[in-house]
Amino acid sequence: MPGISLLPLSRFAVAALVLTAAASCSGASGPAGDCGEPGQWLIATKAGVAPTGAAPLLDRMAAQQAVLLGEAHDSAEDHRWQLHVLAQLHSRRPQLAIGFEMFPRRLQPVLDQWVAGTLSEAEFLKRSEWDKVWVYDARDYLPLFHYARMNRIPMLALNVERSLVEAVGRQGWDAVPAAQKEGVSRPAAPTPEYRKTLRTVFDHHPAKQRGEETFPRYVEAQTVWDRAMAQPIADHLKKQPGALVVAILGVGHVRHGHGVAHQLKDLGVARVGALLTWDQADACAGIVPGLADAVYVVKAPAANPPRLGVAMEPAKEGIRIASVQAGSVAEQAGLKGGDIIVTAAGQPAKIDALRALVQRQPPGTWLPLKVKRGTEEIEIVARFPAQP
Repeated sequence: MPGISLLPLSRFAVAALVLTAAASCSGASGPAGDCGEPGQWLIATKAGVAPTGAAPLLDRMAAQQAVLLGEAHDSAEDHRWQLHVLAQLHSRRPQLAIGFEMFPRRLQPVLDQWVAGTLSEAEFLKRSEWDKVWVYDARDYLPLFHYARMNRIPMLALNVERSLVEAVGRQGWDAVPAAQKEGVSRPAAPTPEYRKTLRTVFDHHPAKQRGEETFPRYVEAQTVWDRAMAQPIADHLKKQPGALVVAILGVGHVRHGHGVAHQLKDLGVARVGALLTWDQADACAGIVPGLADAVYVVKAPAANPPRLGVAMEPAKEGIRIASVQAGSVAEQAGLKGGDIIVTAAGQPAKIDALRALVQRQPPGTWLPLKVKRGTEEIEIVARFPAQP
């Protein structure tokens, strides 16, 4: 949910939250200390981290009521992995539904029309307000959407309006009017471990600038968000008790079972599986018991198309930057959250056009941007690194 990223979305930030772990890498280390091999499933055991077979793992996941597939929203590799896992689970459990964090529940009729085949791709993205409600690159998600439509698999809109979570963060759950709660019930209290994780995030979050007294509301907002996405899954399983729901969620809602899984169990959904990806370059020590049922080792292709590294949303004067990814081209250029890109390479800034322009940017070249920051207009040059 852009604009209120209560948990970090980048894989770098996820790794940073694994503060200490003594697990060894028994059987999992690859060349030069890499963690496992791309395409390998790893599990945490008392003896350390070990490979596990895909078939028995996916058989076990297919026996659950819900399986949560975590993602870094801007990782194309994560979305490719999700599609492959989804297809494997569908082959084992044909009565399947797919839940998406990307859509607020008011857009459920649009998802139904897409699955029924009555909307073109362009119509679906427009009517689902993609560039407003999610803003990450639709090309990463479209294979998932097409798989659902090709197989007539129900798609579930799991999210709520960002205004609800923001209101809880400002006022607290009890002060938010019932009409604004979208039918979300009071969330289960977070575990002490979840509060500790949120404490770490809060200490590096802009919300802390409003004062220490905002931390309880910060925690409450996160648990409301988790609860909101758990409810449509539980509701679907009540209507279709033999179904399996596969949920596409940010990793912050999945890891260690603190988020959506915790709320699902409070709602009576006891059998919940969780799967994540793991960057091969990250230390195996971060794969600790309870992180997930298993992790899948990925390594981003060296020839990945260039990315600016921002979450975007349309604005009257161009494109508003919702957030900037740490270490990205955008951060190095000096772009900040709240900036409005007015022009790119001298042309009026539109989201689709800017994405296409960035994708075509040759290595080692510069992209001039005119940016409005407050009342000031400034020139910023995004410098794309040369390929090694």
